[in-house]
Amino acid sequence: MSKRMAKGEFQESLGALNPVGHTVLAFESEAAAGAAKQAVLGAGFAALDVLEYTSAELFPDLEDMMRKASGAAGFGYEITLMRRYMTLAGGGAGWLVVYSPAEAQTAKLQAIARKFNARSAVHYGRLLHEDLI
Repeated sequence: MSKRMAKGEFQESLGALNPVGHTVLAFESEAAAGAAKQAVLGAGFAALDVLEYTSAELFPDLEDMMRKASGAAGFGYEITLMRRYMTLAGGGAGWLVVYSPAEAQTAKLQAIARKFNARSAVHYGRLLHEDLI
């Protein structure tokens, strides 16, 4: 079973971001992420399940992870995703990281990502990562 993350805590694998049981959503702006957060809460997620980040909060952590990631992580999708996230963060994206271990929760987040025009939405499963949009 996956473990719910707390704000500022990033689950890693081989030094790369790997928040198993969570969905990482990036939106055009912090305001758009805030609006999407309200929809996520309205869809039945608990406040503890939804972590909101600004690009300023998230970007330094990703940059540090990229420098420290194992060479083995470079062969996986994690590094590709981290590069995507760094690009989005550099553009001022707003972020939500939502604890969503159940398939039904992921489906709700996929619908919210589409409704709020997410720029990226990735669910991190135990064995694979799934792009939701």
